[in-house]
Amino acid sequence: MIEADGLAKDYEGAPALREVSFTVPTGSVFAFIGPNGAGKTTTLKILGALLKPTAGRARVMGIDVAASPDEARRLVGWMPDQYGVYPELKTREYLDFFASAYGVERERRSRVVERTLERVGLAAKRDALVGALSRGMTQKLCLARALLHDPPVLLLDEPASGLDPQARFELRDLIRGLQAEGKTVLVSSHILPELVEYCDGAAVLQGGVVKFAGPLSELGTELSLEVRRVRVRLAPGGSLSRALEILGAVPSVRRASGEGRAVGLELAGDDSDLADVLDALVRAGVRVAAFEETRRDLGELFLELVRKEA
Repeated sequence: MIEADGLAKDYEGAPALREVSFTVPTGSVFAFIGPNGAGKTTTLKILGALLKPTAGRARVMGIDVAASPDEARRLVGWMPDQYGVYPELKTREYLDFFASAYGVERERRSRVVERTLERVGLAAKRDALVGALSRGMTQKLCLARALLHDPPVLLLDEPASGLDPQARFELRDLIRGLQAEGKTVLVSSHILPELVEYCDGAAVLQGGVVKFAGPLSELGTELSLEVRRVRVRLAPGGSLSRALEILGAVPSVRRASGEGRAVGLELAGDDSDLADVLDALVRAGVRVAAFEETRRDLGELFLELVRKEA
């Protein structure tokens, strides 16, 4: 489990984090979402025992990272957004170097490197120069580096940055595989829609403050009572003008527009208000072929939450 409790961090008197709190359950994949400068990397560095917080506490698998940084680092694999590579080294040489730095015994090092290359899908590139790798392969190599000491917790800072769609799919599958092994993964990303496919929960960070933390499903619920979007398809012969007239008289409807037999509307309220809208149309004799709420994607929800909390 990862726990952040009231984390704060100041740089030369300027606050980068303020009262950041969230919990990542063991074995889950947790998204850390926020615009540039929100404090995501600062938080990850604190969790990885690379920075000391100004206030608050962080624990990884029960270990206080500020009080026991060396013990905490052994539990964490850190993949930064910006990382150094040695272009003239072969990939296996690169990983051998870092395995040595992580304290992997010499007699085990070769096996660990080979197993890790297999794990991330780079075995065929073991003798390739690091400088000749594509962006996607370089990201895999950096992930391999974070896995060499087989940590139970992974902190991945923008791992999909700059990747093409295929490379992002491969990274997604790698993360799913790591979760299946029982690892806890905290991943920051700005490619929001894809996070829904493999993340269990999320924290939204803006201006150093957590605006939301919890299951991804609850991010939609957090905003669903504000504005809900509904798509209506009228049956053949249904009157668009009559439908818009009726919808304009329903108190919960904020906006309604349409073309042909398609009507889109936004309303404020709960499921009861949603039912009232459909009931108003039916009672007025408007023939409805389809009536469904449209779910906003994670990117839209994030932007709405940020605007709401600004």
